[in-house]
Amino acid sequence: MFRAFLKVALIVVLLMPLMRADHVIATGGPALRKWEDLRIKEDRHDRWWANFIRASTLRMAEIRKAYGPNAPLVWIVYQPSYQARSKEDGKPYPTWISEVAAERKAKLIWFNDSASFIRAMNSRPRGSIQTFDFFGHSNRHAFMFEYGADIMAASTAWLHERDLSKLKSSVFAPNAYCKSWGCHTGESMTAVWKSKLGIPLEGATGATTYTVISQGQLPVSRGSWRR
Repeated sequence: MFRAFLKVALIVVLLMPLMRADHVIATGGPALRKWEDLRIKEDRHDRWWANFIRASTLRMAEIRKAYGPNAPLVWIVYQPSYQARSKEDGKPYPTWISEVAAERKAKLIWFNDSASFIRAMNSRPRGSIQTFDFFGHSNRHAFMFEYGADIMAASTAWLHERDLSKLKSSVFAPNAYCKSWGCHTGESMTAVWKSKLGIPLEGATGATTYTVISQGQLPVSRGSWRR
């Protein structure tokens, strides 16, 4: 009996280096100024192209502080919006994002639509996602990967709560911590996430504001956070 115990313990020790604990950050894209500048001032978004990028890097620093300097980071970024805003502003934003990922030793995965986002998530090893964060536009029913990049005041790329069953619950650790830093997620999508994936998702009731990232703080909810 004791020998059997030692054998199991040895197997666990040998497998430990192979067991990953990934920290996944999904980042949506900015709107184009040509659309936003047509709206009234109170309704305009994304004057700065890097709101969601900067918030993501702040979260990376927080993760590395909490989980160690070598905590594996997987950064899934919606590419089309950054390509479009790059062309509009005449700046190499996708290149800069790649450089930021390299500096922080984060595995960068570009995605172009909901299908490629789902593939990126489902490609993670079983039980590996220890934390998941989403930075981007959202409403009560969906992560909006872009908003105002193709059509003024509208989204053409999203992950709707109806699509959550397409995500493999097996890629998440049993105690995974998941949070959406977008607006209104806590009003519906959090409940569907828990129902479909079996783990909580923290989300905001009401809008969130990213203005505080200039002070080195993560976005705050104008309502409350709900799981």
